[in-house]
Amino acid sequence: MYQLLLSSHILAALLSLGLLVGRGLLAYRGSPLLGHRLLQVAPRVVDTVLLVTAVALMVTISQYPFVDGWVTVKLLGLILYIALGVVALGRDRSPRVRTLALVGVVLVIGYLYAYSVTRQPLLILG
Repeated sequence: MYQLLLSSHILAALLSLGLLVGRGLLAYRGSPLLGHRLLQVAPRVVDTVLLVTAVALMVTISQYPFVDGWVTVKLLGLILYIALGVVALGRDRSPRVRTLALVGVVLVIGYLYAYSVTRQPLLILG
């Protein structure tokens, strides 16, 4: 069961990132595709799967935010991911700000992945 949850979580994380980057590029170009129903619903479904599998994994391994440091870092990274995603998709932001936020999203997800694998918080500095 653990392996299925972990694989589902990783797949949902990759899909979430792909959808966010794709939507960010569409927003940057001002594409009308951004309003397509599939691009409105799919991110919500994928992000729900991502959060449900994250909670299920926490319960399975009995490690929780604000108790276990590495899970706390992952939660804080998720909050940063959401904040940067909101900026990247924001219509009232300049293209430069949205692009920087989109790059930040990719960097945050990359860091969270590396941190999940190594559990070394300063991996990029060391």
